[in-house]
Amino acid sequence: MVRMGVDLGGTKIEIVALNDGGKELFRKRIPTPREYPATLDAIVALVNEVESTLGETGSVGVGIPGVVSPYSGLVKNANSTWINGHPLDVDLGERLKREVRVANDANCFAVSEAVDGAAAGKGVVFGVIIGTGCGAGFAINGKVHAGGNGIGGEWGHNPLPWMTSDEFNTTSCFCGNRDCIETFISGTGFVRDFKAAGGQANSGIEIASLVENGDELAKAAFERYIDRLARSLAHVINVLDPDVIVLGGGVSNIAAIYPLLPEVLPKYVLGGECRTPVVQNMYGGSSGVRGAAWLW
Repeated sequence: MVRMGVDLGGTKIEIVALNDGGKELFRKRIPTPREYPATLDAIVALVNEVESTLGETGSVGVGIPGVVSPYSGLVKNANSTWINGHPLDVDLGERLKREVRVANDANCFAVSEAVDGAAAGKGVVFGVIIGTGCGAGFAINGKVHAGGNGIGGEWGHNPLPWMTSDEFNTTSCFCGNRDCIETFISGTGFVRDFKAAGGQANSGIEIASLVENGDELAKAAFERYIDRLARSLAHVINVLDPDVIVLGGGVSNIAAIYPLLPEVLPKYVLGGECRTPVVQNMYGGSSGVRGAAWLW
């Protein structure tokens, strides 16, 4: 059986086709039309191209930077704003004459890593994407856990846990609240904090490089970052206690995170001990599109 996954982003649409064993059979990327009917047309054309090339039909899953409301059936919370308010799964299903499954892209990331990635074989997987923003999703036994409101895993829009007086009421988030986890531990938040302390860098990777070169401002910023990340993840461990946490996004490529984080996590996890593995993803930028294929 061919499983097709589509990653619908703000700038590109990517499709991948996998066989039952996870082998990639087809991949293509095109620019995203920033208009709803044209976006539908583009996805349908990609699916048709896959099926024409491979000579068989298959299932279709789509990852989006938002969710389909379980109440209205319409897309909400997508930063690709032109898909908000539309029944994307229904409209695509009608055009492709089959059921189409749509899920949040962070949930697709978690599913990808749970099925055959860095968390393969684990029951409860918390997948975190830390880049410009900070998204997350749950996979339970290899399947998306979206929750009754469709927002399972949206941990980045809870307040940073155990805030210090220097942190409280210092950041504003696009969601309308203040001091969200995302504003502190996203790559954007990491850079903001470093610049506020007098440093100069354009990415978390650059700050990590400065740490390796002995820059004291960078060292202090990285220590603050690890502590904030530990507090944020401890909050999830205290609630759900996942079997493994998988990190994705640009910040996940900072190698120094992985030996340091386990040293700090027990400080905030109830009981003072924590051996929850925190691992780097296996599939990188391909995890989301692969996870969309594994929605079936």
